[in-house]
Amino acid sequence: MFLSFRTIFLFILIISTGVSLTLAQNVTVSKEKTDKNKKEEKSSKQQSVDLSKFTGEQVAESAIFIYGGLLGRDNLNQIRKTTFERGKIRITDAAGKTETANYERWVSRGENLNKEKIRFDQTFPDAKYSLVYTGEKIFGLYNDSVFTPREDASVAFQNQIWRGLEGLLRYKENEAKPELAGREKIMGVDFFLLDITDKQNRKTRFYVSSKSFRVMMLEYEDTGVKYRRKFYDYNYAQGTLVPYRTVLWANEKEIEEIEIGTITFGQKIEDAMFQEG
Repeated sequence: MFLSFRTIFLFILIISTGVSLTLAQNVTVSKEKTDKNKKEEKSSKQQSVDLSKFTGEQVAESAIFIYGGLLGRDNLNQIRKTTFERGKIRITDAAGKTETANYERWVSRGENLNKEKIRFDQTFPDAKYSLVYTGEKIFGLYNDSVFTPREDASVAFQNQIWRGLEGLLRYKENEAKPELAGREKIMGVDFFLLDITDKQNRKTRFYVSSKSFRVMMLEYEDTGVKYRRKFYDYNYAQGTLVPYRTVLWANEKEIEEIEIGTITFGQKIEDAMFQEG
């Protein structure tokens, strides 16, 4: 009887000890999880704080770093000394009539956009003409004859250059001013609102993803018209980031869609491409 009682007592003692150890382990694990959760929460808060302290210049430089294939401005300058681009453009006029053309674009990179040389050829079913930008002037070519484009066409061409991605990627060379106008969440995506104001006092707002630092949209106003351009189908071309499709709206109406078919950098381009006649 005594041995039986002692056996039972030892059994209870072992169970009690086991329960105590298990509880101690659970408390330890629970404490570790709590500490881990606190660390993760602190890390998350710290990341949020860091993002909120970004300046306009830091957002711009981060975007340049990404577009340069994680090598930044130096890589863009090295790779994109020249550009040849071919694709399709769809234009919708004020009356709602849509025309589609094949296009070719040649770019000879300058120290800044004032010294850039750009030729943009458009081939419609019944006509072909070119617009040429040399920084100093814009002129047109039709059947080897030089003409002066309409003012609205010249302004649209300039906006395509100065108020496109290059306006951000070359802001420092253009002596433009970057300013952070805040942050905004659209369709679940968090954006930096980055304003770039050039020396001609043209301001363009770039919507830069706070996660990828890609520009997904830009906005600007010109002569009372509000323009919005969106960027789609990003991919890398020769190690630099390129959106292969863009769409432009004017006062909420789609007026232009450009889709790149092929793009290459570094090919030799003759200066004669940018000369009159």
